[in-house]
Amino acid sequence: MKNESHDHNFKNLFMDFPKEALEFFFPEVLKRFGSIRHIEFDRQEPKKHHLKDAHLSLDLPIIFHFDKGTVVLWLVEFQEDKHKFSIYKLLKYTADKMEAYPDYTIVPTVLFTDRKKWRKNVLTIIESKLFNRLFVHFEYLFIKLYEYNARDYFHVKNPLVKILLPKMNYDDRDRWEVIRQAYTGLFQLVKMDLFTKYSYFIDVYSEIDENERKLIENEISEKKETVMIAQYFTEKGQLSMLSYQFSKRFNIDKSAVMTRLNQLEGNDLMELGGLILDYDRLEPINKWIDARIDAKKEKRYQSNQSGVRQ
Repeated sequence: MKNESHDHNFKNLFMDFPKEALEFFFPEVLKRFGSIRHIEFDRQEPKKHHLKDAHLSLDLPIIFHFDKGTVVLWLVEFQEDKHKFSIYKLLKYTADKMEAYPDYTIVPTVLFTDRKKWRKNVLTIIESKLFNRLFVHFEYLFIKLYEYNARDYFHVKNPLVKILLPKMNYDDRDRWEVIRQAYTGLFQLVKMDLFTKYSYFIDVYSEIDENERKLIENEISEKKETVMIAQYFTEKGQLSMLSYQFSKRFNIDKSAVMTRLNQLEGNDLMELGGLILDYDRLEPINKWIDARIDAKKEKRYQSNQSGVRQ
């Protein structure tokens, strides 16, 4: 998966579950400042120090207003590749936010999401001292998902945690249980539209292939409480859920959508489930569907031509 798509997935996750993210990754804030009164997202484009600077698309500034009056700007950066992270760039960006919001408490945070052990850690603190004076001290909240053991969080009733289980650390022999816990836990904690959206997230980051999907379907369908989840794995179930999403999101008739959806393949349906809620208009989704249908037709044509040549 391209990093841009990966970062987009995590941004969506934190935008849909900001309170749950804070509860899990930084619970001290809630203990100190009490209940959250209001949450908003900073949409301001980060200012560039040079015209050639790339847009800082990896960050998500979340502003929490607490009942006790404190305002915290939680500046979250998502990194799949630690080699692309720079603490110095983060310092610049944090300073910009401090200038823009002088009355807010800024909490820079980096969430590293790769599932591997590191030989060398990234910098988490930088300082500049002279004699007995400290001129600069900068640190951030360091979070590495792979340092969390998935099995320890099977019983945590937090939808964000359930979605992130496949990105945590677990033994190969626990993989099926991790995936099952992710699906069943999410299903029990959110509405169907969010379940459909983030089932795709679980699919992608658990790296399920078609054969494994069938095995998972067979396993969880044996339990009565997961019948609807098992239905999600079937193409018929995906079609039904997606047509429902289209109808609810864009106020169109289900039958009008079903004909087009029937022309898509299983993997396309999975991906489409993660895209529907990202768009406010139907047009870009229709273009995406048209492109997939055209690609399928071209693939069939090439296959037929190959058969003729033989």
